[in-house]
Amino acid sequence: MDVEKVGTLIFQLRKERNMTQKELADKLNISNKTISKWECGKGAPDSSMWQPLSNILGADLLNLLQGKLESNPKDIGKIDRIKFYVCKSCKNILISTGDASISCCGRNLKPLSINSKSEELGINIAEYDQANYISFEHSMTKEDYLLFACYVYEDRFFLNRFYPEQTPAFYLPDLKLNASLYVHSINEGLSRYSIKDLL
Repeated sequence: MDVEKVGTLIFQLRKERNMTQKELADKLNISNKTISKWECGKGAPDSSMWQPLSNILGADLLNLLQGKLESNPKDIGKIDRIKFYVCKSCKNILISTGDASISCCGRNLKPLSINSKSEELGINIAEYDQANYISFEHSMTKEDYLLFACYVYEDRFFLNRFYPEQTPAFYLPDLKLNASLYVHSINEGLSRYSIKDLL
C-alpha cells in the first residue's frame, strides 16, 4: 500500500465533499491530527477505519486501499449501449448506459450478456385504448419466471419488473418499429428482440 497515494486520495475525496479535516475526524470519532497524518502520507488508517472512511467519502473500498480512482470513458449518449445488471442475491435490477463499476449486496456485478439462443417467449402485442399491451407466454413460477422486460428506443427506456405468479404483461403508450425489447428470464438469461420482428 502506497500511503502517500492513499493520503492524496483521502484529501481529494474530502475536498470534493467540502469537508474539513475536523468534520471528517468527528464522523470517524478520531482526532483531526490523525486525518492530517493520513493526508500527508505519514500513516494509514487501521483496518477498522477503512469501511467507515469508504462510506463517508463515497469511494469504493478497493480503490481507496489502492489510492486511486479509475475513471470510466465518457458516456457518449447512445442508449443502445445500455447494460443490465442483476444481483443474484436480492434480484435488484441496475442499468447503465456506459461502462460502470456496479456492486450490490457486497458483490461486484458484471453486465448481463445477451443470450444468442433466445428462447421463444410467445410475445404478443395488441393495441388497447391508444396504448400497446405486451404480454408473454412464459412460466411465472418461483423457480422459473421473467424478472423484467425493458423497451429501449433512441434516448429513453421503459423498464417493467415482474414477480413470480404475476401475469407477465405491461402497457406501453408508444411503440416504435426500430426499438428493442430486452427480456430477462431467471433461468434463460437476457434476450433481445426487435419490435419490427415482433409485429
